[in-house]
Amino acid sequence: MKIENKDKTTIIKNTTSDINSFIEYITTELVNFKSQNLIIDLTTTDITVKDIKLFAEASKTHKKNKKSFAIIANNIDYNAVPTKISVVPSIQEANDLIEMEEIERDLGF
Repeated sequence: MKIENKDKTTIIKNTTSDINSFIEYITTELVNFKSQNLIIDLTTTDITVKDIKLFAEASKTHKKNKKSFAIIANNIDYNAVPTKISVVPSIQEANDLIEMEEIERDLGF
């Protein structure tokens, strides 16, 4: 796994083929990233919507701390992903999503 910090955002890229151990890592280490917006990069992983749903609890927990949680995934049906989980196809869209959510939080939404 590769971790990259940029300002108020941390990008965690899965570099293993075992999605379950990656999800376990994210879940247990979430407290260490509570002051950061998170981007979970799964572009190098063969991922399904079922796998993405396993991130739902981590996403919910992180958003309760008023921080963004975005997943980058490609080759999936974005319409099948639950709306509570933010999934985008590129790093630029993840950054745009975080910027929009920060503006909403600043405005009190």
